[in-house]
Amino acid sequence: MTWPAPRLGLVIRYSYLWTREARAGREEGVKDRPCAIVLAIGTAQERTRVIVLPITHTAPQAPDEGVELPLAVKTRLGLDHERSWIIVSEGNDFIWPGPDLRPLAGQGLGSVVYGFLPPRLFHAIRSRFLARARTGQAGMAKRTE
Repeated sequence: MTWPAPRLGLVIRYSYLWTREARAGREEGVKDRPCAIVLAIGTAQERTRVIVLPITHTAPQAPDEGVELPLAVKTRLGLDHERSWIIVSEGNDFIWPGPDLRPLAGQGLGSVVYGFLPPRLFHAIRSRFLARARTGQAGMAKRTE
C-alpha cells in the first residue's frame, strides 16, 4: 500500500509541531492531530512540498487566527463533537509524505486520512492563511524529512 496523494482540503492525521515548540528547539510534535492541507506544490525533484494547518480544541487567542469547524463537518470527518478550530496563523511545511504522518496503529497508510473539508470552507480557510502569510503574520515550522 502507498501513501494517499496530498490533495488540497484533505484532513490528515499528523504530528503537528507548533511554531512556539519549534522556536524552543523541539523537532517533534507533542500530539498527533488532524491537520488540513492548504498547499501542495510540486518541486523540481518531483517531490511535493505540503503546508498543513492544525485543528485544535483550543480557541485561537484572536478571532482572526482561526476558523471554527461546523459540527456537521467534524461529524463527516469522524472527529469528536467538541468545538474545534483550524488555526490560520501558523502551519507546518514538509515534503510529502514525511515521517510525521501518523497512520492508526495496526491499520494501513490510508488511515492517515480523515476526509476532505467542504470546498467553500476550505477556500475561506486557505484565503485567510494566504493573506496572513503574504503579510508575514503566519508562523511556519519547516519539518525535516
